[in-house]
Amino acid sequence: MPLTKLKFKPGIISDITSYSAEGGFVDGDKIRFRLGFPEKIGGWEKATSNQYQGTARSVHNWSALDGSNYLGLGTSSKYYIEEGGSFSDITPNRGVLQENVVTFAADLTDLTDDDQSKIITVTDVAHGAVEGDFVTFSGVNSDGLGAGGAITQAILQQEYQIATVPNGNSYTIISSVAANSNDTEDGTGAEVGAGGSVTTDAQYQINSGLDTTVGGTGWGAGLFSGITTTAKQTQLNEALDNSETAIDVDDETGMNTAGDVILVDNELMLIAATGDDNTMTVTRAYAGTGASSNVNTANHGSSSALTDAVTHTDNTIVRLAIGNDLATQDFTGWGVASTGLTTTTQLRIWSEDNFSENLVINPRDGAIYYWVKSDGLTTRAVELSGITGANNAPTIAKQVLVSDLDRHVVAFGCNTYGTTVQDPLLIRFSSQNNILDWDIASDTNTSGDLPIGGGSEFMQAVETKQGILVFTDKTLHVMKYSGWPYIFGLHELSKNITIISPKAAVAVGDTVYWMGQDLFYVTSGGQTQQLPCTVKDKVFLDMNKEQAGKVYAGVNSEFDEVIWFYPSSSASNNDRYVIYNYSDQTWYYGTMDRDVWLDQGLRKNPIAASGGYVYNHEIGFDDDGSAMSSYIESAPVDMGDGEKFSFIKRIIPDITFKGSTALSSPSATFTIKARNFPGADFDDSNTGTATRTSTSPIEGFTEKLDIRVRGRSFALRVASDALGSKWKLGSPRVDIREDGRR
Repeated sequence: MPLTKLKFKPGIISDITSYSAEGGFVDGDKIRFRLGFPEKIGGWEKATSNQYQGTARSVHNWSALDGSNYLGLGTSSKYYIEEGGSFSDITPNRGVLQENVVTFAADLTDLTDDDQSKIITVTDVAHGAVEGDFVTFSGVNSDGLGAGGAITQAILQQEYQIATVPNGNSYTIISSVAANSNDTEDGTGAEVGAGGSVTTDAQYQINSGLDTTVGGTGWGAGLFSGITTTAKQTQLNEALDNSETAIDVDDETGMNTAGDVILVDNELMLIAATGDDNTMTVTRAYAGTGASSNVNTANHGSSSALTDAVTHTDNTIVRLAIGNDLATQDFTGWGVASTGLTTTTQLRIWSEDNFSENLVINPRDGAIYYWVKSDGLTTRAVELSGITGANNAPTIAKQVLVSDLDRHVVAFGCNTYGTTVQDPLLIRFSSQNNILDWDIASDTNTSGDLPIGGGSEFMQAVETKQGILVFTDKTLHVMKYSGWPYIFGLHELSKNITIISPKAAVAVGDTVYWMGQDLFYVTSGGQTQQLPCTVKDKVFLDMNKEQAGKVYAGVNSEFDEVIWFYPSSSASNNDRYVIYNYSDQTWYYGTMDRDVWLDQGLRKNPIAASGGYVYNHEIGFDDDGSAMSSYIESAPVDMGDGEKFSFIKRIIPDITFKGSTALSSPSATFTIKARNFPGADFDDSNTGTATRTSTSPIEGFTEKLDIRVRGRSFALRVASDALGSKWKLGSPRVDIREDGRR
């Protein structure tokens, strides 16, 4: 019987049945298609052994006037500038240095417990910090927490990440060493509680954002796990059983009003009365009072308790859910619209751009900050509105960028002129070539503002050669420079579109691609359309939509690819990718944990980051020195529309390993899998390995693979997990003949 050539269509087709996809590929990982054939993607290696803190959320590369090659990296905890493999922390400070305010107390309850003895309670009235914030102490007493103690001045006088926040006047940090019996002072030279003169200073960095999304309403945003970080809080001063109604707390200040509601663990309690010595009488497992309270039971169909009365341990945090000084500091329950979100209740997402050689950065729904290159990498970014000479600069925004053509700094979703009220659909821009002048009342500058006439919230802005595309949750506009007197114009391109995250769109020239809530889109030349996708179900049916705000789009221009990283249904961070090849109009996907991506440019390789490391991609064919597994699998192939049985006894592989770096022979495994019916499992298979056997200019391969497989249809799978192997599949041939039904 003559050999049969197997030639498959490029791309992966997973949204139809495998039989319907005959002649194509239905699955793969870490492969791309080039010139119509599948090949293994390039590898990666760490750009530096140094690590950053937090989860990466943005990346930006630019060059200074002296040729310095900078990489800006925003994370859930910090903002860094990387140069030469070293990370410089330029995270802005929150307010000014707090002088002579801090006291310390080590936990000496059990000195045999090292973990407990490392806990240090810091007292600073109205500190304004949240869990995960960073603070740096200075001016600590030379004896630290006591002469001869383990918690020395050097131990305390450094940066710490705040571990817990039991109340608004104190928080805990974790020392690098355990305290000993000599650590009996507060860092001021006075014994704890003796009321000595306080000399320790504290400098707080801006509040940390969330690393995991908490939605605006429903589970995760309300009384059960959503936390308004400015709500008053204290902690229990006793353990509680499931029936006690008289409870003791460390400090009832601000929580002493009958009718207020507190949250202990996941149990709501109604304050019935308060007494002296930090005691209060409560109603356990409070159910709420309908529309008059944020603790709303309307969506539950009854007035039964929202939480159960359970036991609570001593020192459990107590939060004031309802009754704070400001309503926006209260919690919001099921079925109740959120009263407002702060920067600390949102996923921390950064935007940035360079203004000349300097850097302007913005944590979404936070202030705009400015870092000046001439001040050096040891200097932190400062709030733009607080710089001397700043004139009505925005104090809050959702994104910032610099319009390259006309040199205006543009803030999206910012506060209105002359107020501190944020408008989620307002665009403001500075005067041309002046980052400080935002005074729209002046007739001697070019600053101004534009309201977006559609949608309910700004999502993302993407700059192209022809203008700035502005996405809201429902519309797409283009913002173009028009010159005096209007400066910028805003024109709607499309409505009834969606975008899944603030980083889901990316430009390739003047064409912009983005991921919507359940579709992909493309806009070019003023025309917007859905992007046909052959793997749509694979992506959107296996996605953690609660964490969809982490979706990150990038471009790999060397291979004409747009890539989206997203979290699968079982993951809280990005662990999957999907790629659209815009030249071949093909789709493919795979597994990879990457939080951000940046195309090659000033740096010769694409850059990505995850797990605390920055990686250079398209280097070699391995996973940072370890073997990378890759595979491609075809749809079933049959004879005579499947009514005939086939018998395969040979494969003539057509594969090249050109470019492999393996010192030994690179290899790939061919597997033929057969089955009798479309809904059945592959019940017969056989494998063989093709290996490069010669390093001469003309490569020699395994001549044939002898196998024995029988069935109505068969699929081909090619896989490799060999170190240093690069492979590209061509058109293999099989020795196939019609077989009997036995």
